[in-house]
Amino acid sequence: MPEPSNSSTSGVVAVVGDLGDRLCRFTQRWIPDSWVVCMLLTVAAIFLAMFGAGASLNESVLAWGDGMWALLELGMQFSIAMIAAHACVSSRPVYRFLDWLASRPDPDRPIQAIALIGAYALVTGYLNWALSVVASALFVPFIARRNPKADIRVVIAAAYLGICTIWHGGLSGSAPLILATPGNPLLEPASGEPVIDRLLPVTETLFIPFNLIFIAILGAVALATVMLLHPRQNVQTLTSDQIDRMMPTLPEDQPPESPAGRMEAFPGWVILAAILIGYPLGYSIVTRGFGASWTINAYNAVFLVAALLLQGRPSNLVRAFANGARTASGVILQFPFYAGIFGVINNTGLGAWLGELFVTFATQETYPLVVYFYSGFVNLFVPSGGSKWLIEAPYLLPAARELGVSATTTVLAYAYGDATTNFIQPFWAIPILTVTRLKFGDVLGYTGIAAVVCILISVIAMLIIPTDL
Repeated sequence: MPEPSNSSTSGVVAVVGDLGDRLCRFTQRWIPDSWVVCMLLTVAAIFLAMFGAGASLNESVLAWGDGMWALLELGMQFSIAMIAAHACVSSRPVYRFLDWLASRPDPDRPIQAIALIGAYALVTGYLNWALSVVASALFVPFIARRNPKADIRVVIAAAYLGICTIWHGGLSGSAPLILATPGNPLLEPASGEPVIDRLLPVTETLFIPFNLIFIAILGAVALATVMLLHPRQNVQTLTSDQIDRMMPTLPEDQPPESPAGRMEAFPGWVILAAILIGYPLGYSIVTRGFGASWTINAYNAVFLVAALLLQGRPSNLVRAFANGARTASGVILQFPFYAGIFGVINNTGLGAWLGELFVTFATQETYPLVVYFYSGFVNLFVPSGGSKWLIEAPYLLPAARELGVSATTTVLAYAYGDATTNFIQPFWAIPILTVTRLKFGDVLGYTGIAAVVCILISVIAMLIIPTDL
């Protein structure tokens, strides 16, 4: 009896694995480069603004132009986060650790490699979205070199799990952090009434039992899904030369030969910089508390300090940041264009129109589900959890109050929806695709299936989530 059962199970696994390969062949043919996808979304946003919100073409285009430069501060925050995370990962201690870690799976069992990089992406995603995006991208070459039988497309899909599942319910969740940040635009707007009447510390959002249990379940299901998706035939791998070109560059240890070189190698500058960055953050945590201090800038401070200490020398740090700028190049290029879409949504009334459209069909019990789907839909156009929350919160939170739904429930539903559609939105895959030199269409077949599974789990969660968290 056991043999038919095992044979049947193997057959199901083979069918599931080959399904991703068939879908990838379709997406490779039809899905263009991620920047072209951004432009297609721009056209869709302008179209919706004109025919949904009633804006003229002139108003829509001007709104796009106004929005293009409106998020420079946020774009700089994201770029620093990604480059600093790259500097951490490309340091010699972390390089050696990643090489050792990638050698743990059995090279003849590629699913073990998928499980490892998927778990790695989930753990780093919980800690920090930027760390997960960059560290997972830089872990891919190590996995590919040590596990040559692992399908590179599934490796990338697994490396993408952190930003697609648990990040917005993790320690760097942008929307909850905004609600916990003093002086944020929702509490102290430039004009009009405040959207919230008090700060919500992360102890009331990110650290409540519902959030911790849900993201644990979602991460486990997503990991199991990508493990099942590894194909049994038509496995796509990389050559040794391709893998060598992907590997990060280690810092140099050449002794300085000139006074300038000795100054550049002097570790005291690194220690001084770490103190200057770290002391204000530590002072804020001691005097104001962790919940009030742990903001987006606080995360950047932590990773800048880590990058400084791990690189050790100023010359190594400068070189690591120069190399890391490549991983942020896609963000630097595409962020202004997504900011333009942000302008269309925010300045033409499109965001309010979409929000009212979704909220019209909501009741107290269904409101979290409505917020989940609305957040995921807008995420396709504005893949920035923080800036998008500033668009949506001014009408989502008042509507929640009218329906008797708490701000905590609303922001968590928003956070979960914002993460899920990253599976089918290429923006946050840019660092991984830059490192591997693949296109989003090469992996969309696998990430699309994982998205469907995660949406089903999330729908159940949104139907049972308490409205008074």
